[in-house]
Amino acid sequence: MNDRRDFKGYFGAEPAPCWPDAARLAVSFVVNVEEGAELSIGDGDPRNESVYEIREEVEGAPDPCMETHFAYGTRQGYARIAGAFDRYGVKATFSTCGRVAERSPWLMQDIVARGHEVSCHGWLWQRHAHMTRAEEEADIERTHAAIKAACGVAPVGWHTRSAPSVNTRDILIARGDFLYDSDVYDDDIPRMTGGHVILPYAFDTNDMRFSPGGGFVQARDFSEYVIGAFDRLYAEGGKAARMMSIGLHLRLIGRPGRIGGLEDVLAHIAAQDDVWIAPRREIAACWAGAQKGAA
Repeated sequence: MNDRRDFKGYFGAEPAPCWPDAARLAVSFVVNVEEGAELSIGDGDPRNESVYEIREEVEGAPDPCMETHFAYGTRQGYARIAGAFDRYGVKATFSTCGRVAERSPWLMQDIVARGHEVSCHGWLWQRHAHMTRAEEEADIERTHAAIKAACGVAPVGWHTRSAPSVNTRDILIARGDFLYDSDVYDDDIPRMTGGHVILPYAFDTNDMRFSPGGGFVQARDFSEYVIGAFDRLYAEGGKAARMMSIGLHLRLIGRPGRIGGLEDVLAHIAAQDDVWIAPRREIAACWAGAQKGAA
């Protein structure tokens, strides 16, 4: 049977570690920047976003409540997260929606000035699953252009909100200016298709679980879970390549009752030897170089 899906992956033949300085584990902090790109009737979108700190959708009218929940991320959350990264010397990837870059260029400029990567997260904070190819090509182009204009640096990474379309990766590869995408959740090891790198992402080691019904309530819920995942991957990384993604959101982990969870994770990782913390563009470039050298 020639299955369209690959359920085997690297089973039985996992690649050896290839990270710089013989690191056992590559760690990627991804900060999702969506504030101002959420669906909002007030911004001319067809409906409002329905999930923030509670589940409640206002239909047929602007929702100032929802808008202020999102705005907390740029007004307060970002400074706490950026400050924590600075204290531990961590460089992250800020996965950013195009409309955010267009509306808040000051934020993009500050991210770049601190040495972080800005990658693409769609024009709006929305799924691509039902887009036509032409619609998606336009969305990707608009996002790429907005981030390049705001940052002064062309983005090389892409991640769709939850569900890409069947065309997303083909479009990215055909453009030729994206090094990687993160639209998979099925591994702890990167892979490649041609010269394009696929970096796995994760929804479990992610502050999105502070959302309603997600399971995280206290800051320690986040830190204990993420540290547990880190310790396991660190142990496994001595024998085979391992990569860990830690997902963050300005408006979620940036809250005063939650930021301590991120600080505890940073302190724990910083206390370990042989760990490489890097933006995703560097991880993708390293993986591509290692695979080319092994060919």
